[in-house]
Amino acid sequence: MTNKNSTFSIMFLLSFVPALCAAKDYPVANFSEYQQVVSELEPGDRVLLNDGVWRDVEFVFSAQGTAAQPITLAAANPGKAIISGRSNLKLAGEHLVVRGLVFKDGYTPSDAVISFRTAKPTDDSDYSTIAVNTRLTEVVIDDFSNPDRYETDYWVSVYGKNNRIDHNHFSFKRNKGVTMAVRLDTVHSRENKHVIEYNYFGPRPVLGSNGGETLRVGTSHYSLSDSLTTVAHNYFEHCDGEVEILSNKSSKNVIKNNVFFESRGTLTLRHGNGNLVEGNAFIGNGVDHTGGIRVINADQIIRNNYLSGLAGSRFGGGLVVMNGVPNSSINRYHQVDNALIENNTLVNVDRIIFGAGSDEERSAIASNSRFINNTIIHDSKDSPFELHDSVEGVEFSGNKTNFAPGEQLGKGFDNVDSLTVAAPKLPVTKAQVGVSWYPKYEKSALFETAKSVVVKPGEDTILNAYKALDGAAELVLGEGDYHSSKTIILNKPLIIRGAGQGKTRLTFARKSLIDLRNGSAIRLQNLSISGVRAPDDKANAVIRSDSKPMTKNFELELLGVEVTDLNINKDFDVIKLRQSTFADNVIVTDSNFSNITGTVLKLDSERDDYGMYNAEYITVKDSNVSNVNGGLMTVYRGGTDESTFGPHVSVDNVTVTNSPAADANAHSILLHGVQRALVSNSHFDNSAPILVQHTVGGPVVRISDNTYSHKPLYQVQSVVPGMESTFASENNKFSE
Repeated sequence: MTNKNSTFSIMFLLSFVPALCAAKDYPVANFSEYQQVVSELEPGDRVLLNDGVWRDVEFVFSAQGTAAQPITLAAANPGKAIISGRSNLKLAGEHLVVRGLVFKDGYTPSDAVISFRTAKPTDDSDYSTIAVNTRLTEVVIDDFSNPDRYETDYWVSVYGKNNRIDHNHFSFKRNKGVTMAVRLDTVHSRENKHVIEYNYFGPRPVLGSNGGETLRVGTSHYSLSDSLTTVAHNYFEHCDGEVEILSNKSSKNVIKNNVFFESRGTLTLRHGNGNLVEGNAFIGNGVDHTGGIRVINADQIIRNNYLSGLAGSRFGGGLVVMNGVPNSSINRYHQVDNALIENNTLVNVDRIIFGAGSDEERSAIASNSRFINNTIIHDSKDSPFELHDSVEGVEFSGNKTNFAPGEQLGKGFDNVDSLTVAAPKLPVTKAQVGVSWYPKYEKSALFETAKSVVVKPGEDTILNAYKALDGAAELVLGEGDYHSSKTIILNKPLIIRGAGQGKTRLTFARKSLIDLRNGSAIRLQNLSISGVRAPDDKANAVIRSDSKPMTKNFELELLGVEVTDLNINKDFDVIKLRQSTFADNVIVTDSNFSNITGTVLKLDSERDDYGMYNAEYITVKDSNVSNVNGGLMTVYRGGTDESTFGPHVSVDNVTVTNSPAADANAHSILLHGVQRALVSNSHFDNSAPILVQHTVGGPVVRISDNTYSHKPLYQVQSVVPGMESTFASENNKFSE
């Protein structure tokens, strides 16, 4: 006998059968088929994109699923539906799932690759254009970058409420704009309770400008609104775009159990109050500018984080507590108040800074705050603490160190000489994030080549050998004369190695010997280059970057190279980097330059004064420069933006003679807005002075152990009056 309860249960379950049976799969082979089915989707339905390349498609995925039966847009086979060309995806509706797509070989025609809304709502009650309760999972966006590096777009713009972004792969965003942004510009997206978890944020190359954040939650305009976003168990690797890796600009967010691996910059609590930063690991391994956590605003909690091997300074330090602006506007720097920094472990963190940014405007020190029960160890046993202002508003207690922290910090430290800590298990591993079917980044040497090709002397033999290459390679030149009747246009890494200066001789008949394009890099080694056969034209150069914007950073090296007779006209440079192009490294060693009307390193095309520049690291060592009218280098970074680390300049053991002559109204070296510079062990004979122009940040410039025959050796100017800077001149000797 069947009881009444059993009968009711069976009837209840059977009532769902029609709905469950109604769910359909819609395989689609092209965009036209997609458009035909997308407007008719019911709960439980799935749209499955066929394998292949989907080029120039703008998907709008708007539907109404349910919690039990979401509506899905997916690759029929994960990773096999490739979205390319000028393409994007806009989401609207409820209980949607997007899975398994790959965006590569293109860029968005709009302001976002993936947007969680189709349009801005018309009123506060209208949710028809917003995605809520939606999941983005196992999606790859790889180098889907606008070809203009300073054209702004986002890869993922998150609107709505209760959305989950998990197990995705984002790597190599090369143009301006945040990789992923949580937007709060309407009420539909505040107090959103989004969850961003288990994502792989792969390399974000140095942008050379503001706008290179990897993840931003909120904006300054809505920063006092609660976002309630959770960012957890994500892996950030080599995210180097700018000083802010993760930029928090809203209130009451939770940022926990993430790993930041060898990433330049910091997790920055830039705006907003009451955020929790807990259980994160920052692994720097001594990489330049790797940072930890920067604290601004009120009621922030920073606890149980592990920070190791962080080499960053100033705003990019290991742990930075900033000064605020009294009565700050919403977009400036609010005072740190009621911050709790507790139970954190800092191992070989080079700088822990209090009062960072202290100046006439940022004069409000931290107040009502506690720095308690932290463990700080440094192998050098030197104190990493920097106090740029008073710390009277911070309570220090229960902290342990293996060094003496200094009297200014009071009695809140227990100095234990033998203090040690074991490296903890990371909160998440690289293997646990992203997708299993798409490769993650593995570091490799740019000039690592398996192929070496011997090239004989003659006309265009170098160019012909290069055209036959299918990847990075080394061209080995013998003794003799090589001439290029055409410019060698590079789109891959190349080494050209000769038999030695004076033995392997190169000439060229066009405005440049080599032009760099996206994907290229060049190393010239052990050869001589002459401009005697170049045309009498303006803006000649031995090596130029593209006249069009380049998204991919490059490297440029001259090792044991001689360059002479670039004097066919009045403006003939050795290396000229043009606007919207960027070198990670420009390296010159053991080289000689003479009889040149231009400049050896012309790195000054970004003249718009928006904080942009042409090269991150510039190194000249063990070289000679004589009779070069434009001097050794012109490096320019204009504007007052504080979001970047460079440029960095190092000049060591270089002899500069008549370059330009001392009586000229010019400079042998121009460092405009350079953030780090060292000119040392060099000799300046009958040459114009070094000109240092401070523009932004806290630049550190040292000119030491040089000799010079004409005064002055250098001139220092501050474009921004009263700007904080560190300039040192040591052991320089004048000899007539």
